[in-house]
Amino acid sequence: MVDHVFVIRRHELIDVEGELLAPLISSAGRGRPRAEDRRVINGMVYKIRTGVSWRDLPERYGPWKTVYTRFRR
Repeated sequence: MVDHVFVIRRHELIDVEGELLAPLISSAGRGRPRAEDRRVINGMVYKIRTGVSWRDLPERYGPWKTVYTRFRR
């Protein structure tokens, strides 16, 4: 029997890469709470690597409009 506790997704950042990017991401200021940074960045990476349209992003990355807006900034 194989233990499938840890799954690596092909188009997502690993922990080390996420830790390297964390200091470069500005912290949330006032206003509405932001979506989780790593989740949004993984959505951007997925979009760039696969070439899908923004509207076709999988739901696990959050709303496509949020990912697109953060990508544009």
